[in-house]
Amino acid sequence: MVKVLWAVACSVLVVLNIAAPLAVPVFAQEAAAIMDNSAKIRRPAPPSTGSQADPSYRLGPEDQLRISVWDNKELTLDLVVRPDGKISMPLIQDVVAEGLTAAQLAANIQEGLSAFIVNPDVTVIVLQVNAPKYYVIGYVTRPGTFPLRGDTSVLQALALAGGLTQFASPRSIKLIRATRGKQEVRKINYYDLIDDGGEGNFLLKSGDTIVVP
Repeated sequence: MVKVLWAVACSVLVVLNIAAPLAVPVFAQEAAAIMDNSAKIRRPAPPSTGSQADPSYRLGPEDQLRISVWDNKELTLDLVVRPDGKISMPLIQDVVAEGLTAAQLAANIQEGLSAFIVNPDVTVIVLQVNAPKYYVIGYVTRPGTFPLRGDTSVLQALALAGGLTQFASPRSIKLIRATRGKQEVRKINYYDLIDDGGEGNFLLKSGDTIVVP
């Protein structure tokens, strides 16, 4: 009888020793499958903010804007800054845009809408820059496109561009202007600009290009 019980016990131990190693890999495979499936689940990407002009850019006439008021389709509009520098919005009527950054305009619109809407969330995006502008290229510290806001002389434009670099030819500056479909080139000597007479210190017009060789 004892021999029979001993044989049964040995058989049980053998079965357990065989089953245990098999159970671990099965469990490990199931766990790996779960991890693999979870890795395939992608979290939604954050919404894109859309491209905007330089945040420091100040709006001007003819600039195209998109005014968005969150969760309010009636107040989400594409507008153009009028020649008087204003835009028209429902509820708050005329709003001054000229001279403001997009963020400043959004804050002003938000303040105006607060009288009609609880906690309005306003965004202003510059779709296209059409305001008067001039260009400075060549050996200046910051060449590029500049908004023309009021009377700006050649000397002021050069100052806004950071001044001449050490490689510039101060006596050979050119002002290129389109006049009646033709290009007019005016030669400017920088040293004449800073003299008392200021000869060649022309007032710029929209589309003018200052070339500093």
